[in-house]
Amino acid sequence: MTLQRRKPKRRLVPAVAGTAVAAGVLALLPSGAQAQTQTSQPSGAQADFAAAAAKYDVPLPVLMGVTREESGWQSHPGYSDKGGYGLGNLTDVTTSMLVDGAAGAGGRSDLASLVNRAGMHTLRTASKLTGIPASRLRTDRGANLEGTAALLASYQKTLTGGLSENPSDWTAAVARYSRLTDEKAATGYVDDVFGAITSGAEQKTAWGTLRLAADKAARPELSQLDKLELKSATATAGAECPSSMACTYAPVAVTGSNGQVSDRPANGIQIDRIVLHTAEGSFASALATLTATGAVASAHYLMDTDGSTTQLMPVEDIAYAVGNYHYNLHSVSIEHAGFTAQGAQWYTDATYRQTAELVTYLAQQYGVPLDRQHILGHDNVPGSLDSNLAKQHWDPGTAWDWNRFMKLLGAPTDTGRHGVGEAGSVVTIAPDFKENTQSYTVCPIDDPTGATTACGEVAQASNSLFVRQAPAADAPLLLDPNVHPSLTAGTDGISDWSDRVQAGQQFVVADRQGDWTAIWYDGQEGWIYNPCGRNTVPTTGVTVIAAVGPGAAPLYGQAYPAASEYPAGLSPSRQVALTAPGYRIPVGQAYVVDQPAAPADDFFTSGAVVKGAAKYYQAQFNNRTIYVNAADVTATEAD
Repeated sequence: MTLQRRKPKRRLVPAVAGTAVAAGVLALLPSGAQAQTQTSQPSGAQADFAAAAAKYDVPLPVLMGVTREESGWQSHPGYSDKGGYGLGNLTDVTTSMLVDGAAGAGGRSDLASLVNRAGMHTLRTASKLTGIPASRLRTDRGANLEGTAALLASYQKTLTGGLSENPSDWTAAVARYSRLTDEKAATGYVDDVFGAITSGAEQKTAWGTLRLAADKAARPELSQLDKLELKSATATAGAECPSSMACTYAPVAVTGSNGQVSDRPANGIQIDRIVLHTAEGSFASALATLTATGAVASAHYLMDTDGSTTQLMPVEDIAYAVGNYHYNLHSVSIEHAGFTAQGAQWYTDATYRQTAELVTYLAQQYGVPLDRQHILGHDNVPGSLDSNLAKQHWDPGTAWDWNRFMKLLGAPTDTGRHGVGEAGSVVTIAPDFKENTQSYTVCPIDDPTGATTACGEVAQASNSLFVRQAPAADAPLLLDPNVHPSLTAGTDGISDWSDRVQAGQQFVVADRQGDWTAIWYDGQEGWIYNPCGRNTVPTTGVTVIAAVGPGAAPLYGQAYPAASEYPAGLSPSRQVALTAPGYRIPVGQAYVVDQPAAPADDFFTSGAVVKGAAKYYQAQFNNRTIYVNAADVTATEAD
């Protein structure tokens, strides 16, 4: 039921907590709903929101909209280099949060100034305003919401001289709460908050379902932002970003060790992939690493957890980012502040929305297909040679909600009737991220934050399904012998990409048995748990490839021209098939490609571009994509 706001009425600060809950909610309900409320008052987290809003005379939609923007209505335990706590993301940065292992700032001479930056200690301010000890503000949900409401009320009084029951009157206070100093970034934050207030929101949480009733009349009064003396957007000049983003252009020198100066796509090198990364560090530490003299890695963009973005390299240039030169040749890389093993704490609402805005912009500019073979994680990029197939990175890992992200791109991967077809048909992997809880072993080597001191099982919402050797929950996980040469099965290690499938990836059905679906995966038949087809969506319109025969079709980590096709004076790159165990498409198996085969190509620092006659498909082989010579396979459209 959608609830409309009543005409404003004066709020009272009750003496009894139960009355506070009722007062906070009744102020937002139409009279026809009051009778129902008397017998069905909010409880749990919803009640905590109402009580905090009533106590500090903050409109409930404002409190809920701000906390949704700050935390995604998840209670964070001090994540990121901003030290945010709880639903309100109250900040309390300490020196220990910025040393090596957490934010990479150990030994920095400016450590004290980093700790004492403006807005880094809103939790302490909230403690003074409420009288609630800082320890409770960090860990107690109700206390944290009171601190958030107290801060908002304090900002409102300072900026406007008084409180109001009209959410629109709180525009400046909302912007102040964001701690953003850039006009464009602060405006975007305000727009997001009021977008939620206007349209309403509902979300399942660990404490039950939270509901923000739609208020169609609520609109931000952006003229209020003049009170904040925000910096203009002139710092974004030169940045290749949508105009609505807070995007700063701070290019690094392209030295040959971190990338190559190029002229893509004008020189004929097509940009057809966008790769998302997790930096395994804070924004500050990642920026320091990527801009250091002699850096051997790079990225085109680096995004912080609040969505603010720095462009480090022109898109036309080649960034050494994904550990595979040919993929670098055709891709744009976006790094994110965060740690893959702690992904859920770092992949904020702002990160999803701003990354989606940037990816949408880049895809439109360069014609990048919006599918999961071209919008990739670093963990979906193969090694280029046998020697590095097992060494590639595993970020952004299992905690990145691919279904949510692809939906933000307008290319949803989980819509349509869930189910599974007969053998030979195609399915898109589409588990419900929040309902798909998986357990992984996390070890200290996986977690540079230092929070993991011993290996242990961690259950978390996941974008992935395990692939097993047989249709049973106790069957061994599928083995990639190149990754685990001394084992007989895969592992449940959080960094072990080799025995799982991710949301949005597409595979050919090999068999079905009870609650289990077999797919062709990694040159083998692998089984995923799929009762009643709940984790997959039948898919048509994609191309399925199979070996021409009589032998298996070879696979490649790169797609270079033949040596004879290089002009004199240019040293040919070696185009050789992978020989690692299992890296081929056996006769009888089939795999999915989403786009036509593209010509082999290469690039030289002189600016020379070499094109080959052979064409290569990019296929979904396991959790990673791979190259296949079109001459070695047949291609048919999936019905």
